[in-house]
Amino acid sequence: MRRIAIGLVIPMPLLLLYALAPAEIVMTTVAVLFAAHCLLWRDWGWLRQGWVAAAGLLWAQIVLASLLAGHGVTQAAAFVRYFIFIAALQSWILPDPRTRRVLARAYGAVAVWLVAGCWQQYLCGRNFMGYGRWADGALLGPLWAPRAGHALVMTALPGLFPLVIDLSRREGARGRLVAGVLLAGLVVTMVLIAQRMPLLRLLLAMGLCGLLVPRLRAVVGATVVLGAGAVALSPLLAPQAYHKLVLNFVAHMQGFADSPYGMLFIRAGVMIERHPLFGLGFDGFRSACPDPAYFHGLPWLGVSEGVHGAAVGCNLHPHNFYLLMGTMGGVPAMVLFAAFAACVLARAWRGVAAATAMRDPQRLMLAVTCVVVLWPFQSTSSFLTQPTAGWLFMAMGWALACVPVASQSQSVRAGTSPRGPGALECPAWPARMPLPAGDRY
Repeated sequence: MRRIAIGLVIPMPLLLLYALAPAEIVMTTVAVLFAAHCLLWRDWGWLRQGWVAAAGLLWAQIVLASLLAGHGVTQAAAFVRYFIFIAALQSWILPDPRTRRVLARAYGAVAVWLVAGCWQQYLCGRNFMGYGRWADGALLGPLWAPRAGHALVMTALPGLFPLVIDLSRREGARGRLVAGVLLAGLVVTMVLIAQRMPLLRLLLAMGLCGLLVPRLRAVVGATVVLGAGAVALSPLLAPQAYHKLVLNFVAHMQGFADSPYGMLFIRAGVMIERHPLFGLGFDGFRSACPDPAYFHGLPWLGVSEGVHGAAVGCNLHPHNFYLLMGTMGGVPAMVLFAAFAACVLARAWRGVAAATAMRDPQRLMLAVTCVVVLWPFQSTSSFLTQPTAGWLFMAMGWALACVPVASQSQSVRAGTSPRGPGALECPAWPARMPLPAGDRY
């Protein structure tokens, strides 16, 4: 079963680009296989973790809220599969370093494919599918929808950034020069893609790398200056990107309450204010957004009364993970999701320092990826659907699997090794020391 699960997980970055329904099937199948493994081998050591407790309480809150709302109960009950998928990656599939290396190569290959597709569309006007830029000016890259920016961030951080850190460790300026060229290429590509949040996430990740990897600080600084220069030249090189990254962004910030994102924020805030304990049930924002009962302002936040776009200002989700949880399960769900995120980040960052960053750059970048995706003050897509769910929970499970305590001690206590059933080793006994009489391991 573990070999089947590995074979399903490795192609996930490609599935999250082109086959969203199969990606959802893969996550569900891996969760079911892991549950079957735990039942057969009595492997329940992974339950004794803080993030599992927070995730279980969050799931119970959403199920209860859906029961009280009278809709979405089945979807709420099935929501637990995502948390089981994280546990499967952490303690069953990805503790093996060889599997992690193969997955990292798959992520790196997809990141290179995205960069090549973006430049091909920028230079030729259309991608290989025949699509031009999106209506708002965003590059699609090798895709048919404006998802290239987020996909590039989620694949480049664990797939390409460890290579950049390795290059910066080399003696002399040559390694740092090559690392700078790679980072500059990513930043310029992201500017041309013209998606604001992915660009900000990439800059945040680069800033964290600069803080933790001293050899990268000069490279990161030069790359940021180059990125600012690319934005300054975008009126000539990519007018659509300039309009979206600069003009549109300034307009949204100046009139946030009446911007599309502000309308969603206000609508979600009103829903949480009206239903603070249990929210509106699973995916309640989608169905309740056009209801005139929520066409109000938020005086306690300084937002005056008003319809703020009314039904025209609605969308399928509130564009923020924490607001999404609040509309589904009220304030308790928001608090529990924040606790879940904090537990994941605390474990992912356990023992990560400058020395660890140089010795194991992939672990550093996965921890950075978790910070980037779980940062609360940003506009996001909904993780109730693909591809956002896949990118998010793959990053979490992978990051947790890199933590030594999470990847080794749990599987040993549960009676299995990271390589699966039948390969159990006893690290507490030297190879030639006999076991005491009557002991069986």
